[in-house]
Amino acid sequence: MSPQHETTVQVVEVGGRRLRLTSLEKVLYPATGTTKAEVLDYVARAAEPLLRQLRDRPVTRVRWPHGVGDASFFEKNAPAGTPSWVRTARVPLRSSERDGRADGGAPPEVVVFPLLDDVAGLVWAANLSAIELHTPQWRVRRAEPDGDDGPVRTAHPDRLVVDLDPGPGTGLAECAALAHVVAERLEADGLDPRPVTSGSKGLQLYAAVSGEQDADVVRDYVRRLAESLARDRPREVVATMTRARRTGRVLLDWSQNTWSKTTVTPYSLRGREQPRVAAPRTWDELDEHLEQLSPEQVLERLAADGDLLDDVTGPGPRLPER
Repeated sequence: MSPQHETTVQVVEVGGRRLRLTSLEKVLYPATGTTKAEVLDYVARAAEPLLRQLRDRPVTRVRWPHGVGDASFFEKNAPAGTPSWVRTARVPLRSSERDGRADGGAPPEVVVFPLLDDVAGLVWAANLSAIELHTPQWRVRRAEPDGDDGPVRTAHPDRLVVDLDPGPGTGLAECAALAHVVAERLEADGLDPRPVTSGSKGLQLYAAVSGEQDADVVRDYVRRLAESLARDRPREVVATMTRARRTGRVLLDWSQNTWSKTTVTPYSLRGREQPRVAAPRTWDELDEHLEQLSPEQVLERLAADGDLLDDVTGPGPRLPER
């Protein structure tokens, strides 16, 4: 093997765990020359707020083994070679089995997700070029290593999300203006929404909820809100995925509150051309010239202002059911 194709290996200690890191010089973002080492540095330095969002949530990873200019793939199951100290959760595939019981006595179909509990887990995942981390709005109640006698029980959602996704002819500015309108509706029901620019095109609003209601209740609440705004503001808002209707409008995506769906985790990197982060923002910023934030900007903001989402997972209020 020629020297330029050799894989460098470095054994390091992270949070008391020994990790074998490979190809630290590999460029994961060709447009900026950002290397795997720099990605690992970001996740280690942003670990505290990122882990707060990941706690007890099964993690779907999006991996770019050869960098964001090449192919990617979604990975749900913990891969072969997962360290024994990485906790896993056996999560049922079907919502009918989410309380740990299969229909008709049949064995439940499960996915063995990793749970990232500490900075070592974050670095382990990033070393596999898992640039994006996606999580549901609920947590697991019981998370045992693989080999447990059944799937984990899943808690009711402790937060809701409204995803503002700009259609053709719209952008982040339109999402930001609409976010204020959505927030007024949420606040009228006692919620405290927080904006997060997605690191891609749009933004999300997160709000803590009680954790006492089923995911279907949360989904239906956000769906009613989205459909109401689409009726009130038909030139600005759409509540369905139909592409033909999205030009010049912002989609209010309510579906990410469904039990089986995930959103990009706040503070996760995104696998776009430029390294950008799903980043919490202040409401005042939404009235300014808004842009997606880089890892360096997010770290600077954390040092100056702390975590803007430190209490976004509640407990919050119960949602009206009507």
